Amino acid sequence: MNLNLDINIAKNYSNKTQIARVLTEYWVRNNGYCPNCGSELSEFENNRPVADFLCRTCREEFELKSKKSLKISNRIVDGAYSKMIERILAENKPNFFFLTYDMNKLQVTNFIIIPKFFFLPDIIEKRKPLSSNARRAGWVGCNINITEIPENGRLFYVKQSQVIPKTQIIKKWGKVSFIKKQKGESKGWIIDIMKCIDNIPKVEFTLSEVYKFENILKEKYPKNNFIKDKIRQQLQILRDKGIIEFVSSGKYKKVT
Repeated sequence: MNLNLDINIAKNYSNKTQIARVLTEYWVRNNGYCPNCGSELSEFENNRPVADFLCRTCREEFELKSKKSLKISNRIVDGAYSKMIERILAENKPNFFFLTYDMNKLQVTNFIIIPKFFFLPDIIEKRKPLSSNARRAGWVGCNINITEIPENGRLFYVKQSQVIPKTQIIKKWGKVSFIKKQKGESKGWIIDIMKCIDNIPKVEFTLSEVYKFENILKEKYPKNNFIKDKIRQQLQILRDKGIIEFVSSGKYKKVT
């Protein structure tokens, strides 16, 4: 994977935003690949409202968001809040690529994909409406809160200018792809327990430590009167899928 951006591709453009878009889209088309099957990516026709890239082998779709930065921000500024919520609830929502680049060095610094099945309304933050003096007064934008995505849902192709092996990306995708079959609260539960585990700052952890999130989970799922039972059920699923390992009675280990 070549991290250099080819400035010659944008020689016919003068607008900085257009230059950045042309450079990053060209880079992804030539260096990116489908994390599901490993095939190369193709661009959609211009102005397609749903996605930027397509894998013609397995038909996965991808949207690219790029920013001039040395690191991935915790919050990604996006468009209209209502439209974003509508998109992530739709059946044909794309997977999201996030790319950062150093314009001085003309290099990609980070390139990450978040699978579409990790996108829930919880991660979309509503921004304040534009003031009455603004051209689009009352318009409400949104941020994508990356911190609400479990670690296993953030797949780095490039991290701090270091390229991650392709085989590792495809393996990680395969490990979490079972989530795409989960529906409604079932998906929410498995992702929330993954986030709880992420918040335990140790590789090995106990069932009692996960139980400490009971009140938070009860607030989110008020109709469920058996939170601890549900926690144990989700841990068993994560163990069966290779996300965590069972060590001994009441003890588990994160799989890295």
